[in-house]
Amino acid sequence: MSAASGQRISAGFGQGMSATRGQLMSASEEGLLMSVVVGVDGSAASRMAIRVAAQEARYRQAPLIAVLAYSGERTLGAPAAQPLATLGTGGDQRGAAESQLRDLVTQALGSHADQVQLELRVVAGIAGRQIIEAAREARAQLIVLATRGSMSMLLGTVSQYVLRKAPCPVLIVPAGASPG
Repeated sequence: MSAASGQRISAGFGQGMSATRGQLMSASEEGLLMSVVVGVDGSAASRMAIRVAAQEARYRQAPLIAVLAYSGERTLGAPAAQPLATLGTGGDQRGAAESQLRDLVTQALGSHADQVQLELRVVAGIAGRQIIEAAREARAQLIVLATRGSMSMLLGTVSQYVLRKAPCPVLIVPAGASPG
């Protein structure tokens, strides 16, 4: 696990089983435990993507990794009206992002949060790159993203980047979709 990993939350999770050379082995015994990664941006569509990703993780008997990226940059000159003493530090940004991710996942999953093994990752950097890195590190079976909020039929830059660079299939959840 990288230093960019966030807080881990574990809940009820059953071990997956697979057949290898005539033997039945658990996924963890094989070292092949994979996951489902969901990119989170705080939008209503993102909450739906979390629900769909959790459903996929339960179906696949795989952990769910929720990834939220934040800029990690501190701009000293902006906004001009804000006193320098009130500007947040990198630690403040990270803390706020961790709280936001925890709240979004809790809101999205509600009482179903205990039905999936869950890891929360808050990372500084460009969202698309961080989602791809998390998927590679976790050997993801699937990446789940939400469409951007506009009425446009075009995908956003994060979705386009992830679709081009993903090491696994990518599911784009349309606005207004429902799990199941």
